[in-house]
Amino acid sequence: MTRAANGITLPVSEYVPSHFSLSVAGAVATITLNRPERKNPLTFESYRELADFFQALAKDDEVKAVVTTGAGGNFSSGGDVFEIIGPLVEMNTRDLTAFTRMTGELVKAMRAAPQPIIAAVEGVCAGAGAIIAMASDLRLASPDARVAFLFNKVGLAGCDMGACAILPRIIGQGRASELLYTGRFMSAQEGERWGFFSCIVEGEVLAEARMLAETIASGPTYANTMTKRMLAMEWAMSVEEAIEAEAVAQALCMTTEDFARAYRAFAAKEKPVFEGD
Repeated sequence: MTRAANGITLPVSEYVPSHFSLSVAGAVATITLNRPERKNPLTFESYRELADFFQALAKDDEVKAVVTTGAGGNFSSGGDVFEIIGPLVEMNTRDLTAFTRMTGELVKAMRAAPQPIIAAVEGVCAGAGAIIAMASDLRLASPDARVAFLFNKVGLAGCDMGACAILPRIIGQGRASELLYTGRFMSAQEGERWGFFSCIVEGEVLAEARMLAETIASGPTYANTMTKRMLAMEWAMSVEEAIEAEAVAQALCMTTEDFARAYRAFAAKEKPVFEGD
């Protein structure tokens, strides 16, 4: 057992978090925001621990996919009104900037983690909760899921934790603008139509998310990591630059044993079993 940055135990399957629940089954880790009596709000401490955890995942070789969810039928109501918003009113500019940078570190850690992240969204998914769902790579919804980037409802701008950069890339500039200016709730049905949700799950959304995570985790690890990295990097590239970057990335994937393993399986008319090397 070793320690990653900020004291998180590696492998993360051995880690016992203080401000959320963690379970690891095979190569899939499930993070559950676990304050159901308050619809799973975030605190200063939970922001920090989540950011530290996702940073540690970058050094973990056992977890190959992650599911994020909330307990009690809701994803998250966002920052705790009394434990975060109240204290923020009393802070000076320096301390406020330290806080907003810290919350942004969570999104950066999620985007930098090599593992694909799947959000299983039920019920209320608002504020920082909506940001966590947004920062995930894939999102599945229950029919009652409702998503709101409600920062303007508390007198703040919609530009929080990368929302103005990431949300338009998922649902388009106009739709993102409307949600960020109004703070209204987007239904699961709207979210699916607009591409925020991959699908609406009529049954157990968490079970469906875990099945998807297991499917991804059973795939070629290095190639999946490369896909996530290139999806992020190519936001800032021209098409010509992206094509060249993808040529280099794909050539690297062709040096992996999983690539050769897939060829041998195809030649033998078998399904490849990837091992991550």
